[in-house]
Amino acid sequence: MASTISTSTSGAISTSGVGSGIDTASIVTALVNAETAPKKSQITAQQTTTTTQLSAVGTIKSALETYRTAIGKLSSESSFNGLTGTSSITTAATVTVDTAASSGTYSLEVSQLATSSKVSSSVFADGTTSVVNSGTEATTLTISQSDSDYNVSVAAGATLQQVRDSINSQLKSQGISANILTDSSGSRLVLSSSKTGVDTDLTISGDSALSSGFTAVTTPQNAKYSIDGIAMESTSNTVTSAISGVTLKLTGTTEADKPSTLTVSTSADTLKSSVNSFISAYNALMTAINGQTKTTTTGDSVTAATLTGDSTMRQLVSAVRNELVSSSGNGPMSMLSQMGINTVQTTGLLALDDTKWDKAVASNAADIAKVFTDKDGLVARMTSATAAYVGTDGILSSRVTSLNDKLSQLTESQEALTRRTASLTTTLTAKYTAMDTLVAQLNATSSSIMTTLNALNNSDND
Repeated sequence: MASTISTSTSGAISTSGVGSGIDTASIVTALVNAETAPKKSQITAQQTTTTTQLSAVGTIKSALETYRTAIGKLSSESSFNGLTGTSSITTAATVTVDTAASSGTYSLEVSQLATSSKVSSSVFADGTTSVVNSGTEATTLTISQSDSDYNVSVAAGATLQQVRDSINSQLKSQGISANILTDSSGSRLVLSSSKTGVDTDLTISGDSALSSGFTAVTTPQNAKYSIDGIAMESTSNTVTSAISGVTLKLTGTTEADKPSTLTVSTSADTLKSSVNSFISAYNALMTAINGQTKTTTTGDSVTAATLTGDSTMRQLVSAVRNELVSSSGNGPMSMLSQMGINTVQTTGLLALDDTKWDKAVASNAADIAKVFTDKDGLVARMTSATAAYVGTDGILSSRVTSLNDKLSQLTESQEALTRRTASLTTTLTAKYTAMDTLVAQLNATSSSIMTTLNALNNSDND
């Protein structure tokens, strides 16, 4: 029979049903909750806080890695190259510059290009399959260039084509190659060198029958040119030392009295684009950090962010900003503020003053690039300053690991509390069930006694 509960006009609880008639299940639930609810609330609150911190640290970690990748792409001289080089006659020369270059204009005349050595064997009437070693033993073909000798074995019965393939296989790394030219009279082996300039002639010797009859096809020579009327020579058509910071690639000769004009001038667009890329990367990092550390004020209420006051975040911001305001190099342009890059006081982000920038570029474009790209420049220092925070053993990764470990511990604590709750519920339920059974037995005994007494009383009345 189910228990029923009602309330009297005096407010007292009256029950009816098997045993005590008391709702023991509700009592057990209340006692268990009183015992475990505070701990459960504590664990839940810690789980929420830890999960939020884990997300915030992960956001900063990702933002910092993105920042380092972005500035890493700006670490080369070419990415911050504030100068560009042009040639008025590109068929005579092309121009590239690096940060060591300075603005200027030069007159270039090219009278002769550097050439390499090329030699040809005598003609073999049977073409590419001509046997060049009819003996029974291998012979040696010696190819010499400058102070080096290279021996190529010519096997017994070897053909012209096989010798060509052997030379190409063995001497490719030395810049020496072989080919076969064929016409109506037969085939000839032609050896070529990638080295240019005087004294790089190819000569042939050895005990191979192939070694006799080689003649020069092209004699190596230096490139001859003049810059602003000053006569110069180069063993290569790529000239790197004639003008500081400028590389000339000679591609042809110029006509008499028609020189090519070489111009090294400021490439403001390239330089500004790179600087803006740095500013954007820095601002993205600072915005991410601010989003997790800045407090929010609404009326009289101040709300802290997840990482407000966090010492790791303070140290990271300090490390980055210290490099931002440090001097780079010894040139006239060594500070970001000198080129119009300033910190906005209200946000802590960077902004570029176009007027000040244009003035700085006009006079010190090369120095601006060095501020960022020198070995001790801003990009290198920023990379070094943030290195401790990234990587699998970095500060932020360690922080993530620690927070994940804490979440695991809290999960274990929650599981232990769940087991304790179940055990306590079982124990209390058993105790109250025993009590209810005892009360039922007492009620039965009481009822039996009362029945007996009533029967005796009725007997006496008769």
